[in-house]
Amino acid sequence: MAEVSVEIRNAVKAHGATLAVDHLSLEVRRGEFFSILGPSGSGKTTTLRLLAGFERLDQGDILIEGRSMRSVPPNHRPVNLVFQHYALFPHLTVFGNVSFGLEMRRLPKEEIRSRVASVLDMVRLTPKQDRWPAQLSGGEQQRVALARALVNQPSVLLLDEPLGALDQQLRQDMQVELKAIQEQVGITFICVTHHQEEALTMSDRVAIMHQGRLLQVGSPQEIYEAPASSFVAGFIGVSNTLRGRIARFNGTTCDVTVPGLPTGQAIVARPSAGAGVGSSVTLVLRPERLHLSNEVRVGGFDNVLEGRVSKAVYNGSEMQYLLSLADGISWKARVPNVGEGQKKFLPGEAVFVRWNADEGVVLTE
Repeated sequence: MAEVSVEIRNAVKAHGATLAVDHLSLEVRRGEFFSILGPSGSGKTTTLRLLAGFERLDQGDILIEGRSMRSVPPNHRPVNLVFQHYALFPHLTVFGNVSFGLEMRRLPKEEIRSRVASVLDMVRLTPKQDRWPAQLSGGEQQRVALARALVNQPSVLLLDEPLGALDQQLRQDMQVELKAIQEQVGITFICVTHHQEEALTMSDRVAIMHQGRLLQVGSPQEIYEAPASSFVAGFIGVSNTLRGRIARFNGTTCDVTVPGLPTGQAIVARPSAGAGVGSSVTLVLRPERLHLSNEVRVGGFDNVLEGRVSKAVYNGSEMQYLLSLADGISWKARVPNVGEGQKKFLPGEAVFVRWNADEGVVLTE
């Protein structure tokens, strides 16, 4: 198992009567890209500020490289923080911005030049080292801020919504670039974001927070395909849900009865641990797992529901369908666009919606 770089032990931080961080415990492994994801007010930014030392714990402890940070001021912690809006000095060149911290530490000029040159090369800004921040694009300014943090050789780099100021296309490009830089330098990155795609694309592991509490930690695939709660399932991507009760078990699967479905029809699903007959459950099914057709008899699927297309949206790489099922249930389906001959479903068209038991997640809550 990889060594622990950052350990948060039972951390508590209150803002007035509100617990911004509520008994949070987690470990970040050395050299991993770790993201803390959650909606506004989830406690993720407060957690980052606690790590940086800008706020003090009410309870618990934070260890960085095995050392307690309880009495360590921000400027003596082995971390650097990259802000959302970069906070570059407008009166300094790219080189001057990156070298500023080293100059304040009065390092030898030759060492400063060597270290700055190395990180500027890493972020591909060597040709622009004499430019002013105002002469740079948003992505270039973001890379200057990153270089300014990396040149100090911190044990941990903290990123506060690092791509939040960029437009969508540049954001997507920088997600890949930021992860590549992290792998190159090999140090621990802890990123706070509310952007789900960003966290899934860049991270080795993701922590989901809500109302100050930690809900789940796992790889992007684990978080997306095996959410621990309905909140996580709904927050990460788009989910279709059905609520029902387990009627019986059939070996590795179970039958779930759902109000509103035709009499005698049950949903076949993989049960979660601890579920029993009579348990109230929520079936979570991702839109891309659904298979649509007009055919009444299609084999190879465990489940089928009749529905009607309410809306069809062409989205370049895929078709997105809004489906009306029994008893007012609305679902979404995503079907990749694979060629000219592919069937396109029209609004008002009747369809059969199919999926297999292992394509859904059953949650007991």
